[in-house]
Amino acid sequence: MVSTTATDFWNDSCAPLELQNALLQGAVGATSNPVIVTHVLKSEFSSWERRLKEIISQNPEYSEIEVGWKIYEEITAHGAHFLLPAFEKYHGLKGRLSIQVDPALYNNPAAMLVQAERFSQLAPNLQIKFPVTPAGLAAIEEATYRGIPITGTVCFTVAQSIAVAEAVERGLNRRQAEGKPLGPAVPVCAFMVGRTDDWMRVLSQRDQIDIPKEYLDWAGVACLKKSYAIYQQRGYRTRLLVAAYRTVLHWSEFIGGDLAMTITSEWQDKINASGVEVRPRMQDPVKPEILDALLARIPDFRRAYGETELPVNDFTHYGATTRTLRAFIQSSHDLTALVRDVMLPNVDLKAN
Repeated sequence: MVSTTATDFWNDSCAPLELQNALLQGAVGATSNPVIVTHVLKSEFSSWERRLKEIISQNPEYSEIEVGWKIYEEITAHGAHFLLPAFEKYHGLKGRLSIQVDPALYNNPAAMLVQAERFSQLAPNLQIKFPVTPAGLAAIEEATYRGIPITGTVCFTVAQSIAVAEAVERGLNRRQAEGKPLGPAVPVCAFMVGRTDDWMRVLSQRDQIDIPKEYLDWAGVACLKKSYAIYQQRGYRTRLLVAAYRTVLHWSEFIGGDLAMTITSEWQDKINASGVEVRPRMQDPVKPEILDALLARIPDFRRAYGETELPVNDFTHYGATTRTLRAFIQSSHDLTALVRDVMLPNVDLKAN
């Protein structure tokens, strides 16, 4: 795919072994968030235990939370190091790793920007992820204006993807108006197609909606294809990134598009073993009977698929957004708990 089409492949993790394997398969990007870093720390604890204890020892006044974010930064920067050859080869247009700001800051643009400024100094090839909430959009525009490479995340709808692109345009236009350089980084909007599907499945079960289950696999595909067409038509300078895989369709239906796909190691293996032909399908429409059924029977799909049906002020409380923010915030707590086990070992579990 990466050698025959315009579609790029990212590794949906900053875990060193997974990332190095993905690079051998043509990956030119990667991602980080509290979920991923907590997984890396748990699965590779022997590699990071010494450094974690050094951080604690060197910063005796740090809270558990501060230690957690410090190790988060270091694990992410370590992953970014593996992408530097691609970053240099493509002169900054590729070879970047997206690092997510604290998901608990989803309502605070100023705090997100403070963290983004710090993150942007950790490695030359980091791209900062902001949630697509009203506050996140404000931070995206301002970060873009400041020259900080951005990725919009926690995005599940056409309206959200358009809002990201428009915020980037405003930020870039402000820079241009002041004669500031735009830089080589490509702004990104990470559309979590699988989580769009997840929300439709929750609703179909909760509300007992009569719709073929296989149709629900196409909800995110339909929304992403519509967003892509709008991006192409309007000439947005943001690039879409397909995220949150649940089915091979989330790969096969987007082949050939001028976009990127961020795929976990598990789904890379599933895709490679699928036997699905590698050919462009980005322009293939979703079957009318599937799209019509989704639009007719699931009100929240209409909100996800329409350009204006989901107002910006409703982004935070859209079901998929709320579910994902809560999951990301919980992962931050999980990282803190892991740090706590090192700083304050549970004496009840120790032998006398």
